[in-house]
Amino acid sequence: MELILWRHAEAEPHVATREGDQRRALTSKGARHASRVGAWLDRQLPAQCRVLASPALRCVQTAEALGRKFSTLEALNTDATPQQILEACGWPDQRLPVVVVGHQPLLGQVAALVFSGEPHEWKIRKASVLWIARKNEEDPAPFIRLAVGPDMVGKLR
Repeated sequence: MELILWRHAEAEPHVATREGDQRRALTSKGARHASRVGAWLDRQLPAQCRVLASPALRCVQTAEALGRKFSTLEALNTDATPQQILEACGWPDQRLPVVVVGHQPLLGQVAALVFSGEPHEWKIRKASVLWIARKNEEDPAPFIRLAVGPDMVGKLR
């Protein structure tokens, strides 16, 4: 399985209420970064993959930049747990690669949980991608296939 964690791009300032937080849109910089990373990521992903996003507007807008069909799942929202996110993705048994567009600190906690068994506070920067892979059941140890941010995708071929 391949698990691609994509943190939403830069959004408007934090709002104290849940409703307000859910409606935070990407800034113009965030939209540019999402577009850049989305175009690059689309070229890297196989044709067959699942794309899942938090229903928060900033995640939906980031996922839209990929230009592929995606589903929003409440299990990926800001009040989710790392375990809920992994369950929603089908890690580690899902055969198709899964892109998860979500939030910090949750995505960092998901990565830490995959690698260490504990949801530590690992940081994934805005609009960045952490691509985790696992070869097979005979070699089940996960590995980092790629870690990249919006400032570097244009430099990768």
